[in-house]
Amino acid sequence: MSLAYGPCSMEDRTVSARWLGGYQVDVVAGDFTVRVDEPERVGGTDTGPQPTDLLLASVASCFVLSLAWAANKRGITLESVGVTVTGTYEGPRFSAIAIDVDLPLPAEQAEALIRSAERVCYVTNTLRRPPELTVRHNLS
Repeated sequence: MSLAYGPCSMEDRTVSARWLGGYQVDVVAGDFTVRVDEPERVGGTDTGPQPTDLLLASVASCFVLSLAWAANKRGITLESVGVTVTGTYEGPRFSAIAIDVDLPLPAEQAEALIRSAERVCYVTNTLRRPPELTVRHNLS
């Protein structure tokens, strides 16, 4: 299994979002479109995950891929790997994000893979060292 993942140079990534009305948005990332919505309890129609779920999903999926990359690099065969990511709301943001790893390996091996994944996971590294965030108005 060859994964082109981990510490390598990457090109800029761009996604776009278009409002559909109400609280629905279609997000386009490459060849994929994801419907984003809010739950009915806050005025949405619950036709897709909410934005904060996608943030947590980004953490979860990137960390799983990082674990797979680390295992592959060490020649370790994984039978399964999973993570559960929990965000703790505090006002209009998450004050904490916890990653619980399900990795059925001996503790020493699992800890080594987790440390390696922490080093190479783009999403968690971005959250730990936030980038400059710029919002620009594009005049049409």
